Amino acid sequence: MASQEEIKEVRLEKLKKLESLGIEAYPISVRKDFDLKDLREQFDALVKEPDSAEYAAQDISLTGRIMSMRGQGALAFIDLFDGTATFQAIVKKDENPIYILSTQNGESVSGITDTVAHPQVTNAFELFKDTADIGDFVEVRGKLMRTQRGEMSILVTAWRMITKSLRPLPEKWNGLQDVEERYRRRYLDVLSNEDVRKSFILRSKLLTAVRRFYDDHGYLEVELPILQALAGGATAAVFGTHHNALDLDFNLTIAQELYLKKLIVGGFNKVYEVGRRFRNEGIDATHNPEFTMLESQEAYADAKSQRQFIQDLVQSLVRELFGADSFQYEGQTIETGKPFEVREYLDVIAEYADITDVRTKSREELVEVAHKFGADIEPADEFEKIIDKIYKKAVRPNLIQPIFLINYPVEFNPFAKRREDDKTLIDRFQLVMGGLEVTNCFSELNNPVDQRERYEEQDRKKRKGDGEISPSDQDYLEAMEYGMPPNGGIGIGIDRLAMLFINTGNIKDAILFPTMKPEGGISATPLVG
Repeated sequence: MASQEEIKEVRLEKLKKLESLGIEAYPISVRKDFDLKDLREQFDALVKEPDSAEYAAQDISLTGRIMSMRGQGALAFIDLFDGTATFQAIVKKDENPIYILSTQNGESVSGITDTVAHPQVTNAFELFKDTADIGDFVEVRGKLMRTQRGEMSILVTAWRMITKSLRPLPEKWNGLQDVEERYRRRYLDVLSNEDVRKSFILRSKLLTAVRRFYDDHGYLEVELPILQALAGGATAAVFGTHHNALDLDFNLTIAQELYLKKLIVGGFNKVYEVGRRFRNEGIDATHNPEFTMLESQEAYADAKSQRQFIQDLVQSLVRELFGADSFQYEGQTIETGKPFEVREYLDVIAEYADITDVRTKSREELVEVAHKFGADIEPADEFEKIIDKIYKKAVRPNLIQPIFLINYPVEFNPFAKRREDDKTLIDRFQLVMGGLEVTNCFSELNNPVDQRERYEEQDRKKRKGDGEISPSDQDYLEAMEYGMPPNGGIGIGIDRLAMLFINTGNIKDAILFPTMKPEGGISATPLVG
């Protein structure tokens, strides 16, 4: 079997042959009369009623990548793919096809108006056989027809190369042994694997539907800084960078919560942002250092009203994407049509981890429980981190149907408002489905005095060695002191939601280009001139 480099050398020779004939193998303009999907849908009308369509009485032009080639001698069948659908083209020697002269006409929308034979190509059929490969992009012109087997086809009367590919496409992508190659070369993955392609089309539809839902409910989409002097709003390790002109260090955003709440102070009552977040943490089945998050703030809302909003959103998404009130995830049917269950966070800890009255337990007792469920505890981990690690091991994997977990210990978030009936708890909830945390939401703390005290406690933990602490932000405190109305905040992990709807347990399958360890230890190989 020839190596990649050997195949590349052969294809380079084919490119040189085209160039020797004065052929531009990478022309500026092409003519395309139909997307292949549209052509398939209109095919019968075009063939049966030629007078009813613009292109039926004349040759039509199609473009696409050659995905397969069959036949020999005086006949070749090729399957073209243009990103919308596939379509069969038939190249026959006895049809005496011509090679199209590459011309550019600025007055034509398509760039090409006439089929003009290239003066240096005397046998376009043989040239096709000699220079065309799977992976090439071609333009073909001809008449529509059906084969004896009823296959929609175009009988080629003229063709030309519009992109000569130098590397072969994978013959059977599912046969590749190195799964990571799918993620590194996603462009080949989506080209060769229809299920993967459909997954990312679904993800795109998901984002569109989420935005539409927010817009329809009166929210304003905003754009916020990614480079931040202080990366606050969440507990996470940051990525740092340096701005040369200002000679200042900046961080990539871990959350946009604080900027959104500043806009609430400024009188924007409903705002949201969908964007990339960056957290310098480990990579596993549910975490990628660069991910997509939707965050929103609504003035005069609280956790309870936001729970209803989230339930309505999820139910709307499932109906729109699946046409039902349920969907499949890793062998389970997740039902979203009825009201979601609501449980106290500490109650589910007690149920699944068999640990009650957590406030009365010593650190040693909590660590013992954590170890029982296989959780690793660091020396700097305090109450909330130990409890959270117990929850992630003992509880979360069991929460398959949609469930709101509410009322977390106050240590869990420095920006959430305390419960009025129990100051040791915050008015926070998370939505869990399929064992995945999808949202993080709460009634936002708007008391600047309490916020300052919470910041001081966070600073203490940071000094003790906790690297995932939201730093004190004096600018944010100042904004709060001007007066912030009661408000509710929502954070939605778009990648996690996509994982559920795509039906995958690996976040890499829900991100087009996930963070990967580069081949050879560098992210790109520079060309040496």
